[in-house]
Amino acid sequence: MNDMTSKAKVLVVDDQPANIQILADALQAQYDVRVANNGEKALQIAHEQNKPDLILLDVMMPGVDGFEVCRRLKREKTTQHIPIIFVTAKNNVTDEELGLRLGAVDYISKPFSIPVVKARVRNHILLKQRADLLEELASVDPLTHLPNRRLFEKTLHQEWKRAQREGAAISILMLDIDYFKQYNDHYGHGAGDICLQVVAKALQSRHSRPSDMVARFGGEEFIAILPNTDSEGAKVAGERLRERVEAMKLPHAYFKVAGIVTISVGCATRQPKPNELDYFDLINAADIQLYQAKDQGRNRVA
Repeated sequence: MNDMTSKAKVLVVDDQPANIQILADALQAQYDVRVANNGEKALQIAHEQNKPDLILLDVMMPGVDGFEVCRRLKREKTTQHIPIIFVTAKNNVTDEELGLRLGAVDYISKPFSIPVVKARVRNHILLKQRADLLEELASVDPLTHLPNRRLFEKTLHQEWKRAQREGAAISILMLDIDYFKQYNDHYGHGAGDICLQVVAKALQSRHSRPSDMVARFGGEEFIAILPNTDSEGAKVAGERLRERVEAMKLPHAYFKVAGIVTISVGCATRQPKPNELDYFDLINAADIQLYQAKDQGRNRVA
């Protein structure tokens, strides 16, 4: 989860250097402040990976003005949730109404009071952090603390589009705890929950690539996205995860062959065509391979 103690990022946008200096000096002790002196630069910074948590935006700028910057940011999914406070000399009611209708969270008229600016920035940063935390919690499985199915599907959609652009392969691993129903029935649901947590911890590896994701798919099923991975690489990754769970040696007296908790893994790989939209065939292919692994005796990769 996000580190709530780290400095929030504030972008100050104004074509007057004096105004930028005043606001930056007032805020830099509490926030990580970046500045832009025109609308194009502001849009560029807002689209970087390390996005601002709040934007203080002047309206009257040459070229792309503040209202147009706001319009563009609110049109795009990746930037529409960044709160914008207009700080401007355009202080009539009509302009204020327009700014708020475009999606700004606040409107401060120049000349401004530094204590008021700081108070409003603080309040909106806190609201943004709470919203981010709620969004993050909505994407995490509460039992295993892995990404949930909602976040998995969102991430797969993004990685599928990336694979299309780059002409790259993408692989899916479908993983299932062997004879989990018997484990639950005989050891109890509390022990079953602990088993899921232990397996989830084993599947999370510090040695995995940052782009890889393992998520809880539902019940005792997990699923992994492996971008830029061919079928051979997927098989190696699946075997690594299988070995990691096996190495825990968690007793499972009701799996007669192994005697410990194990997983079966199904792998599927696809290089998406440029106009191919449906990635669910890839998930289904991995699911079919998972059942092949089970039919072949479990605790294996297909």
